[in-house]
Amino acid sequence: MPRYQWNPWHGCHKCSPGCLNCYVFYCDGKRQKDADMVTRSKTNFNLPLKKDRAGNLKIPPGTELATGFTTDFFIEEADLWRPEAWDIIRCRPDVRFLIPTKRPARIREHLPPDWGDGWENIAIAVTAECQAKADERLPILLNLPIKHKFVFVAPILEDVSLSEYLSTGKIEQVSVGGESYAGARTCDFDWVRHIYEDCVRFGVAFDFHQTGSNFVKDGRRYKIRHHDEYG
Repeated sequence: MPRYQWNPWHGCHKCSPGCLNCYVFYCDGKRQKDADMVTRSKTNFNLPLKKDRAGNLKIPPGTELATGFTTDFFIEEADLWRPEAWDIIRCRPDVRFLIPTKRPARIREHLPPDWGDGWENIAIAVTAECQAKADERLPILLNLPIKHKFVFVAPILEDVSLSEYLSTGKIEQVSVGGESYAGARTCDFDWVRHIYEDCVRFGVAFDFHQTGSNFVKDGRRYKIRHHDEYG
């Protein structure tokens, strides 16, 4: 499945232990830009509906569209813009929108009025970078009307147990990743393995999407350099 990225707005506020070395703040800082300022995109707000000169949609059918990866889709400043974004998403049932958030408590209040039990082309991923955030956020996720529920353990900061939540059968996929860029904290492969083993046990899809810059495996530490750009 082809993958593209859509950021209808940009910028965020640090609200969680995983935000300490946020790549958006790091990359914006290198451009002398304040990532704490949330701004609506001037050129790509309607990206899913844009066409090329030949009249073809720039985001083709069958695409997985990573949505809001340089912001939080449910951040407060976007409350006025989000209804229009939902309208755009509604027009593209042929595209799968993957929406991550660290603010699951705001989801229910800000779903579109025709949401029902969820839209088939929407997957919402809640971040659970440590045990405390898993225990805070995942019960909220499990009680929301979302057809495709994902968990991002990224950046993974400690040995996190998800078994209590995976055993419900309501979580479709878990994606784990280490922290990158300046000051990256340790990603221990044992922590990744434990989550993988629980995913296998409960039949949940698993993805280890990056080691991060500070990776430990079998007692050996690896320093891995990453490009200074959005991935």
